Amino acid sequence: MLEEVERWLARRSWSVADRPLDRLLSAKQGTTVSVVLPALNEEATVGEIVTAIRRELMTGAVPLVDELVVVDSGSTDRTAESAARAGARVVHRDSVLPRVPAVPGKGEVLWRSLLATTGDVVCFVDADLKEFSAGFVSGIVGPLLTDPEVQFVKAMYDRPLGDTPGQGGRVTELVARPLLNLHWPQLAGFVQPLGGEYAARRSLLERLPFPVGYGVELGLLVDALHTVGLDALAQVDVGVRRHRHQDGQALGRMAAAIYRTAQLRLSRGHLVRPALTQFERAEDGFVPRTHAVDTEERPPMRDVPEYAARAGRRNTGAA
Repeated sequence: MLEEVERWLARRSWSVADRPLDRLLSAKQGTTVSVVLPALNEEATVGEIVTAIRRELMTGAVPLVDELVVVDSGSTDRTAESAARAGARVVHRDSVLPRVPAVPGKGEVLWRSLLATTGDVVCFVDADLKEFSAGFVSGIVGPLLTDPEVQFVKAMYDRPLGDTPGQGGRVTELVARPLLNLHWPQLAGFVQPLGGEYAARRSLLERLPFPVGYGVELGLLVDALHTVGLDALAQVDVGVRRHRHQDGQALGRMAAAIYRTAQLRLSRGHLVRPALTQFERAEDGFVPRTHAVDTEERPPMRDVPEYAARAGRRNTGAA
């Protein structure tokens, strides 16, 4: 297995510099690219990300990205206004597929975004990135435009925690990497398996179930492996990722959801307790707080009637 991972690393790991923009534009050949930013209270950063993508990848000289959509999942700040002012199309999560009541969670937003976009390639970018570079988009879209065998691309990067290099991916190192190495060793070569920046062909994404919460990145990666095989997966080094970090209890809930996602994929029989009890100190001592762990998954989008109907209209040329 180690030899297989090493061969994969040699064949399917690149740097953003390996594919200059002029090469990507030449290879695009009518392939459409949608960029999706899932956003919840990201007023401080979402506008700068949208501005950078529009300025560097959506001009007449560099028409790499065809569609830029911010899917707002219920922000209470000015996230939607900031994104729209910067030039993104803003869609509210609840307006997409209203027949199905929305549940909280990042995966829920990503799943619905397939119905809110049309690109042949869909690129997801977290909306809390600081010092954003458009290379995050061009880097992970690049292999999909230049290599027809590649179907799913993750970004890899240094991830500092404050001023400390390499310590930002705490849930990755403590939960996701051990799970992948022990149960899906073919995926051991992914540097940032939980990273929120990745791109894939729509024809693959519409075939995959989407965990509704924090388990979505691990779930998509594992399911992509089983659907199209290791050689269709790739990663691209895009530099450094800086973003807002969550506190320890939020990371605990994230870890529980990721473990649950892995456990569902390992066994559809006996399931562990889908709840996580954490503790907060109060005046009289420690108070238990129990949180439900995300257990719901959305079906492959191609099985949703509204999506299938849209695909049928597109295939027949109807408006």
